[in-house]
Amino acid sequence: MELYDLKKEEEYILVGIQMYDNELAEESLDELEALVKTAGAAVTGRLIQNRESVHPVTYIGKGKIEELKDLLWEQEATGIICDDELSAVQLNNLQKELDCKVIDRTLLILDIFAAHAVSSEGKIQVELAQLRYRAARLIGLGNSLSRLGGGIGTRGPGEKKLEMDRRLIRERISRLKRELKEVENHRELIRTQRKKSHKKVAALVGYTSAGKSSIENALTNAGILEDAMLFSTLDTTTRALDLGGKQEILLTDTVGFIRKLPHHLIEAFKSTLEEAKYADIIIHVVDASNPQMDTQMHVVYDTLHQLGVEGKPIITLFNKQDLIAEKRNFRDFRADYTLPASAKTGQGLEELKERLLEVIRKDQIYVERIFPFTDAGKLQLIRKNGQLLEEEYVPDGIAVKAYVPQEIYGKI
Repeated sequence: MELYDLKKEEEYILVGIQMYDNELAEESLDELEALVKTAGAAVTGRLIQNRESVHPVTYIGKGKIEELKDLLWEQEATGIICDDELSAVQLNNLQKELDCKVIDRTLLILDIFAAHAVSSEGKIQVELAQLRYRAARLIGLGNSLSRLGGGIGTRGPGEKKLEMDRRLIRERISRLKRELKEVENHRELIRTQRKKSHKKVAALVGYTSAGKSSIENALTNAGILEDAMLFSTLDTTTRALDLGGKQEILLTDTVGFIRKLPHHLIEAFKSTLEEAKYADIIIHVVDASNPQMDTQMHVVYDTLHQLGVEGKPIITLFNKQDLIAEKRNFRDFRADYTLPASAKTGQGLEELKERLLEVIRKDQIYVERIFPFTDAGKLQLIRKNGQLLEEEYVPDGIAVKAYVPQEIYGKI
């Protein structure tokens, strides 16, 4: 009787290219390993090659390919995961040389997104990104996945899509684009209604796993999934946040950023990511306990720049203070305000509300006057759109102290 060793999970070897700083490739592979674990697989080894540039045909050089063959055999690994996006040529050649499953960083992230997409919008966005990716690599992926089947890279649209010719994939992409356009129109309608209400919108942005969902839950009891895994939440959630003194603001969550964020995802998730573009205030959530904090902050600002998010007030929250043994001063020179915070203990959250109120007040006008009783309806306008501090009935009318947005000042 022949016995088989049935592995509970797939095992991969990580492959990266070192071109600049000595620590950069190792840091990037550390993050790639976290992505692999999020996808439900394991890492059994890693290989880094020092090169001036990525090999255009095989990603790594011939000598390293031979070394990789030995490593695959020794570790009995399922395949390799490359730390960059591979071209169709690189993918095909690596598969031929290594005769194993070959996955790149983009496909790995797409796989995680496919597993975590919950809403219809999220599923459309993920499938669109996957199809765009696969259309250019149809043959290479077909060979790989038909041989190995299942595991990372096969979630989402599934193998049946790989059997389609390019024409059918293009038709499916066109259909998904139309569906996504409808969703975008609906999102635009919601944004227009928000503008009419004159309520300010603050967008939570940050590197994946920085704690954006935890911050929103702590502030608004939104009930969003909190998980240590990367990209645990994909769908945006908007909730009203009471800043005290009858002043409200809308708080919206966004998809987490990551280095080497695939272009396919930026395109597919544009409507979701653009929540930051249309927000009035940016709340930048940083994982202060992460050793790569500075690099992650740079990635966030770079992604915001790509999305055209410029000239907005920024409040940076250095989250997870409860995980830091040695307290120190944290600074973000690009932000208007910086605050140490912890979603777990509540540290800094009241100060955040004060800073938000401060930012809002800069765009408001202080009003102190007596309205005739015939103009009592204007008080309702102030209550709805501004902050009514005091109202007192006096012989001449209603004495009011309030802050009102500039847009409605003329109406009162």
